[in-house]
Amino acid sequence: MYQALYRKWRPKTFDEVIGQEHITETLKNQVRTGHLSHAYIFIGTRGTGKTTCARILAKAVNCENPIDGNPCNRCRYCRGIDDGSILDIVELDAASNTGVDNVRDLKEEAIFSPAAAKKRVYIIDEVHMLSMQAFNALLKIIEEPPEHLMFILATTELQKVPATILSRCQRHSFRRIPTERLAAYLQEIAARESLQLEPEAAVQIGRLAEGGVRDALSILDQCSAGGRITVNTVFETMGLAGNRNLVELLQVILRHDSASALQLFQQIWLDGKEPATFLGELNGLLRDVMIVKAAGAGAEELISGNYERDDLNSFARSMTEEEILYCADTMQSALSRIRTVRNPRIVAELCIVSLCDNRLADTAASLRARLSRLEAEMKKGISVQSRIEVPVESAIQPAASEPEGLQDSAKSMLPVENKPEEPESGPELPQDDGQNAVGPEPVPAAPEDAVSGILQEARINLPIEIRFAVDDPSRFRMSLYGQDLILEAIPGFLFERMKRPEIRNVFSAAAQRITGVPVAVQVQELKPDQRSLRDLNELKQFPEVSFLS
Repeated sequence: MYQALYRKWRPKTFDEVIGQEHITETLKNQVRTGHLSHAYIFIGTRGTGKTTCARILAKAVNCENPIDGNPCNRCRYCRGIDDGSILDIVELDAASNTGVDNVRDLKEEAIFSPAAAKKRVYIIDEVHMLSMQAFNALLKIIEEPPEHLMFILATTELQKVPATILSRCQRHSFRRIPTERLAAYLQEIAARESLQLEPEAAVQIGRLAEGGVRDALSILDQCSAGGRITVNTVFETMGLAGNRNLVELLQVILRHDSASALQLFQQIWLDGKEPATFLGELNGLLRDVMIVKAAGAGAEELISGNYERDDLNSFARSMTEEEILYCADTMQSALSRIRTVRNPRIVAELCIVSLCDNRLADTAASLRARLSRLEAEMKKGISVQSRIEVPVESAIQPAASEPEGLQDSAKSMLPVENKPEEPESGPELPQDDGQNAVGPEPVPAAPEDAVSGILQEARINLPIEIRFAVDDPSRFRMSLYGQDLILEAIPGFLFERMKRPEIRNVFSAAAQRITGVPVAVQVQELKPDQRSLRDLNELKQFPEVSFLS
C-alpha cells in the first residue's frame, strides 16, 4: 500500500528533524541527563515538527537503550510505540475533545501507573481548542502530576492558551524552515525516491510550503506523478497557472489600458473567481513586488512563491514605491467596501479603472504616485521645465487663446516641447516719463534659483515662529522683479509679521547678498482666490506619463 511521503519520511530521531536544532539539542540533553520536565508545550506553525518531536520524546523517555538522547527504535518500547501496541502513549486531538468531561476522563485514567512503558505520556495536539472549563480542569494535574506522568502540549496559536497553563510548562518555539534548507531536504528525499526534481522546482516548492516540511513533502508528492518535476510542473499541479492571469492584468494596468483590463477581469470572473478573492490575490502580487523592490537580493526568503521571480523583477523595475503603495491602498479600500455591497463585481471593476488611471483619485496616495513617476522619468532624461513664480495679477488671468481652466502656473509644469512660448509678465511698476530716469531698467522675474537662494539665506535669520511658514506655498510666496522683492503672505499673523521692519530687513539683506544690488521689499496680501491656484487642481495638470519605461 502506498504511503504518503510526509508519513514515510517522518523523522524517527531528534537528529533527523531539520531546522529545529535549538529544540532537539535541548531535548536530547534532557533525556541524556534525566533532567526531564513533567510538562512541555511546543509552539509553532503547521508542519514544523511539533507532533513529531513529541512522539520522539515519548519514545526517548521510555527507550531501554537511548543513543545520545535519541531513541534506539529497536527495543520493545520503541517498536511498540511505533506500531501502537503500547497504549501508555496517548495522543489526543483537542479540537474534537474540547469539553471538560473529556479532561475529567483523562484525569481519572492518568493516575494509574503505566501498563507496559516506563512513563505514561499524553500528547495533546491543538491544545488551544480546549474550552476554559477544560483548561481549569487540566490545571491541577499539569501542575503536580504523578511521577509516572508526562504531558506534551502542541499548539499553533499560543495567544489562546491561558497563562496559568503556560507557566506550568516548559516552552519550546518551533521556527519556519528557511527556503534553501527546505529545498536541499526536498532534493535529498527526491533522490531517495528516484524522482527527477529540478533545483528551481525545489526552491519553488519550498516557497509555497511557507516553511513547513509536511506541506513541502505533500506538494512534492502531488507533483511526482508527472515524471520530471519542473517549475511549470509545480505551477500547473498546484493550480497556480491562473496567477499568470493576474500578472497579465497588472501589466495591462501599468499600460493604462482600462478596456483590456476590464476584459481580463471579465474572463477571471467567468472562470469562477470571486471579486474579493481576486482583489486579495492581486494585492498579494503587489506585496511581492514591493518586497522585491525594497529588499532586493534579500527578497528570496520573503516573497510568497506564487509568482515567477522574473515577473516580480520586471514590475519592481517599472513601478515606484509610491505607485505600488497607491495600488495597494486602492485595493484595500475596495476590499473594505466589497463586503457590504450587493454587487461586489462593480466595486472590483471601479477599482480596476482607478488603478489604470490614478488621475481619477484625488487622494494623497495618488498624488504621491504621480509625482514619483515624474521624478523617475526626469531621472531618465525626460526634461520637465522647472516652475517659475509669476505675479499674481497675470497668473489669475487666462490667456485669450488658452482654455479658461489652464492657468500659467500649471502651464509652467508642462514638458518643454509642449509648452507654448510666451513672455513672462511682471507686476506693474511706476511709469517713468523719461525725464527723471534713475536706477536700472526693470527686468523680468528672476530665475527660480535666485528666489530660492534668497529664501534660504533669509530663513537663517528669521524668527522660529515664521521660519517654517515661509516654506508653505499656500501661505507665503516670493517673487523678484529687478530691484523689487515682492513678499505675499496670507492675511493674519503671518502678514502682520512680514510688515515689520526687522523682518523686511532680513529679506532685503538676503536679497542683496544673493543679487549683489540693493533691493526694495514690498509686502502684499495673498488672497484666498490666489492661493487656490496652488491646490490639487494645479497638480492635476501634470503631463501624462507611462508607468513603463
